[in-house]
Amino acid sequence: MDLHISLEGRGDRTDRIYRQLRDAILDGRLRPGERVPPSRELARSLSVARNTVAAAYDRLVGDGFLRGRAGAGTFVAYSGEPQAPSRRAPAGPLRPAPRWAALEEDPPPTPPARYDLRIGHPDASLFPMATWRRLVARSLRASAEYRDPAGYAPLRAAIARHAGLSRSVRAAADDVVVTSGAQQAIDLVGRVLVEPGALVAVEEPGYRPVRRLFASHGARVAGVPVDADGIVVEAIPAAARLVYVTPSHQHPLGTAMSLDRRAALLAWAQRHGAAIVEDDYDSEFRFSDRPLEPLQSLDRAGRVIYVGSFSKTLLPSLRLGFLVAPEALRPALRAARRIADWHGEPSAQVALAAFIDEGLLQRHLRTLTRVYGGRHELVVRAVRGPLAPWLTLVPSSAGLHVAARAAVPLDMAGLVRRARAAELALDPLDGFYAEPRPEPDPGLAIGYGAVASADLPEALDRLAEAVRRSC
Repeated sequence: MDLHISLEGRGDRTDRIYRQLRDAILDGRLRPGERVPPSRELARSLSVARNTVAAAYDRLVGDGFLRGRAGAGTFVAYSGEPQAPSRRAPAGPLRPAPRWAALEEDPPPTPPARYDLRIGHPDASLFPMATWRRLVARSLRASAEYRDPAGYAPLRAAIARHAGLSRSVRAAADDVVVTSGAQQAIDLVGRVLVEPGALVAVEEPGYRPVRRLFASHGARVAGVPVDADGIVVEAIPAAARLVYVTPSHQHPLGTAMSLDRRAALLAWAQRHGAAIVEDDYDSEFRFSDRPLEPLQSLDRAGRVIYVGSFSKTLLPSLRLGFLVAPEALRPALRAARRIADWHGEPSAQVALAAFIDEGLLQRHLRTLTRVYGGRHELVVRAVRGPLAPWLTLVPSSAGLHVAARAAVPLDMAGLVRRARAAELALDPLDGFYAEPRPEPDPGLAIGYGAVASADLPEALDRLAEAVRRSC
């Protein structure tokens, strides 16, 4: 390995080599069993006599930090817990811009639960990993040159065709920008459209990471209430320059925005000169009812930026998403993508283009819709059956979760604790609100993507018992 040791200045060189190697072992930079350079090699790199390094190694062996193996070399022997690093970056006077200091930090990750009923988690076991490996291996033979920041051209064409056929999105390949998930797509929109101090309207309750994203661009973020038909257009502040919505499967209530409400929102944006970000969240999975037209396909004034993601249909870890934008925004969005990370990881883009073009995505979606449809029915029946004394279903016919509001007073904090004790992970509805309100909204968003179909009845039985004990 390359091992940096500083011998600048005066002092016993053997002692300085000893102390720097000892510190590297104690703070975990050199791990147990790791081989250190031969004394001759390290002496050559440090331009010192070999005996200088050998003497330091002998001290480390004598103190139990190193051990030698005949014919193999010298290895780290210390196996204690790493200590705090002896050398850290200086604290210094630098501080983040005020808007970053004001943003809330992510809570520490909780240990995984046996039954994960949180929303937004797809079933990784359903992903055709062997097929994907084959496509990625084939894609690695593609050019390694820097690429168009808008993404791999055949993938943009494939996405335009797929979104056009499956969602009636009006797009050609040049309208598409491939992104690292939906979050980056929305970030690019924020970079291009949001000036510091501008007002952005978001759904309340809603997807809180997006609220934080716009705030990080210096925007003032206003929550707008949601009812059974979607965002309440009359409540959107007139000064808002951008409105973020999830009309296909509202996050977290699961309702679909009605056609009348979609028309009203488009008319509002036209009157006020505002943009709409349509996050087509969970639109791939619909189990009943005819899907409504996306805002983007109804838009005739060029006000809608459509955002899609493959995180739920493939794997979240692949970080693949896209946006479809009006022509006037495309140059700026491409420039923003180039500035952010140039063009993303190319081999996954090449593989996804083949996955779509060979019909594998549609086949995979049919499997997912069948499996998730069965789980959706199990959850709906549970809420309308064993859970009915305590929860009321919020109607939903798509996506990877359903919402249920409390029908009786519930101790939500106690419910979360009891659920964790029963090996359940839950998402209370209260967690999706960001602004103060007169009364809490007790209830749950019940996800079924990450719980196997065979395990879901047991998970729902445990949930019913936890809810019953929380009344």
